[in-house]
Amino acid sequence: MEDKRSNYIALAAALAALGALLLCSQAALESARAGLSLCAQMIVPSLLPFFMLSSLLQQLGLPGILGRLLSPVTQKLFGIGGAGASALLLGVTGGYPLGADAVARLRRSGALTREQAERALAFCNNSGPAFLVGAAGVGVFHSAGYGLLLYGVHVLSAVLVGMLFAPRSGGSLPEPRGQIAAVSLAQALPEAVRSAVCAVLTVSGFVVTFSVVTGILDASGLLPALVGTLSARLGLELHFARALCTGVLELGTGIGAMQGLIPTPANLALAAFLIGWGGVSVHCQTAAVLAGTDIKSARHTAGRLLHGVISALCMWVSANLI
Repeated sequence: MEDKRSNYIALAAALAALGALLLCSQAALESARAGLSLCAQMIVPSLLPFFMLSSLLQQLGLPGILGRLLSPVTQKLFGIGGAGASALLLGVTGGYPLGADAVARLRRSGALTREQAERALAFCNNSGPAFLVGAAGVGVFHSAGYGLLLYGVHVLSAVLVGMLFAPRSGGSLPEPRGQIAAVSLAQALPEAVRSAVCAVLTVSGFVVTFSVVTGILDASGLLPALVGTLSARLGLELHFARALCTGVLELGTGIGAMQGLIPTPANLALAAFLIGWGGVSVHCQTAAVLAGTDIKSARHTAGRLLHGVISALCMWVSANLI
């Protein structure tokens, strides 16, 4: 009975989406074009090389090396095996959803147990320096320095979230059942290209989808009404309220909506929160790269929310000190 009710709700939502597309077809078309343009100009160039590199590094044995070197540190701080350090490294350098993809690969290979993979997912899936410095720092606040500050706060918050999610009980961790076996470059490269292209196409699909959703909400008047209500009741700037509403759905759109805001502590804290949360689009991208694994995404959602809150607090303090 519960499954039938869920199916009916999903069907009703899909029909409502179809009606919205028909009624706001021009807005949907323009939003799709904008989403495709964003993918062509930013998403594909920035993510494709990192997805390829992620696959190559894992197939060539980096998790095994880091596992041997960093296992005592990662077990003590985060409660995960040393192989998880490669996911954190790739997550904070490549951007969403590369960290989640790395965790999924480690789980499929058996380098992480399910418990360790879910814990790693809470803090290893992060935004990268290209977006933080380029889009948020220079694009919004016209300063690479603010972008670097946002990036530093973002990485620090990821480490703090990982420590908060670490198990409280003492004792040694359960050992994973397998390890990634290194293969030759000739074997690794074709698989890296294939998997990277598939992953980037999936990410781009979600970016376009949520761009269309935002455009339809705008054209229907629902988003402006929500923004106006928040602005009036909470005393927020319209730019601020719009960035918050759109950023909860899609990170790039939310950060883009902040253009024109000056770098006050409140505005910087908002940017840090949105980047830490990642947007519903990032959560959907993460679910896509986890497909085929036994990893549940509940800790990822909790981790992203906690990351956003910690990032906002750290950014608020930092901005008031400088």
